[in-house]
Amino acid sequence: MSDNRRQYQTIQKALKTCYPIEPEGNQARHLTTLAGLVSGIVSSKRTHLSKIAAQVPDQSLAESRVKRFSRWIDNKRIDLDTYFLPFVTPLLAGLPGPLFLVMDASAVGRGCATLMLSVIYKQRAVPLVWLVAKGGKGHFAEVDHLRLVQQLQPLLPPDTDVVFLGDGEFDGIDLLQQLTDYTWPYVCRTAKNSILWQGPWAFSLATIPIEEGVCEAWTKSVLRPKPMGRSM
Repeated sequence: MSDNRRQYQTIQKALKTCYPIEPEGNQARHLTTLAGLVSGIVSSKRTHLSKIAAQVPDQSLAESRVKRFSRWIDNKRIDLDTYFLPFVTPLLAGLPGPLFLVMDASAVGRGCATLMLSVIYKQRAVPLVWLVAKGGKGHFAEVDHLRLVQQLQPLLPPDTDVVFLGDGEFDGIDLLQQLTDYTWPYVCRTAKNSILWQGPWAFSLATIPIEEGVCEAWTKSVLRPKPMGRSM
């Protein structure tokens, strides 16, 4: 038996075990196609359908496999709850902790942008939950950040250690408060020219003499954003 076939059969069997009952009918066929997609991606290390199809151990022609994968992707019945979310918890349970979760936004497709929450594994970001919206470059609203975090949190295995990572887009107060409520340590960049107030004194983060190995911390009761209508 070839390595590709053994890998494909292992993936197919693992996918089925994530369901409480044996999949039948269309669901079983859809899972077979999904197993082929996953196996082809692993073998080819590519996401182009032609590259994936070339690595799938199937008796059909490669062009037929490409068409089958394309139809699966375009099928409106391939929904998140049935064909993606059941695999998230078993996947995360098999990874060594702590889990490093990264939130990022980028342009995709034609005139769309995606917001993703991914787990880092072997220097790669594996998407877990995501949101796609019309629009080009630009920031998603903080309510969208919260939506993804709240969607993923119930899927994490119990007692999982999590570290949240994000760039300057993800330094909103509500998001950071949600991470704190989940007891997730987090590291998020923020703009160094942000103006903060300590009593009557205003200062920017850029003026704080922080060097490698130095840590500075303030409580919310001491610091507050610059008041509206005031200037330095």
